[in-house]
Amino acid sequence: MIELNIYTPLTSHKVKDLTAGDKINLTGTIYTARDAAHERLINDIKKGNNPPFNLQNSIVYYVGPCPAKPGYVIGSSGPTTSYRMDKYTPFLLDKGIKGMIGKGVRSNEVISSMKKNDAVYFGAIGGAGALISSCIKKSKVIAYEDLGTEAVRELYVEDFPLIVVIDCKGNNLYNKQDRLKLSIGG
Repeated sequence: MIELNIYTPLTSHKVKDLTAGDKINLTGTIYTARDAAHERLINDIKKGNNPPFNLQNSIVYYVGPCPAKPGYVIGSSGPTTSYRMDKYTPFLLDKGIKGMIGKGVRSNEVISSMKKNDAVYFGAIGGAGALISSCIKKSKVIAYEDLGTEAVRELYVEDFPLIVVIDCKGNNLYNKQDRLKLSIGG
């Protein structure tokens, strides 16, 4: 378990070097999407429409940010509960997404898909939305503006603090046995 500076895009090569428990400072472009945006995104792709951003090697942050105060790029931007996206996640991983940011546990189906697709799940600190928003340097809505706070946004982040919760091998910090194995180097 180490501290790393990671820059987007998030390639398979970078993902394979990450281990559950690693502390990450992420810099680069990421995209926001919650349940409603996930559903619409997948429906659009299935209809043959191009997604609003290149899914290949991208990172999706599960967040519905608060409105920005005057002079700020974005409002409080804490993570939302990830399992609400689990029914959509395997499809998007198959389309090229390499990373997800959220909070909470993931289903076995998502973890299997992560292993198959060399993907990683990062945890962001819940309850620290104001602090997290200070790492967001640019924000613009790129799709589904009618969804309000759940619209898809393109964010540019600098030194966004994350922890690898589930790595591409399936090691999972929420699993007590995995935490023990990782702590003793097994």
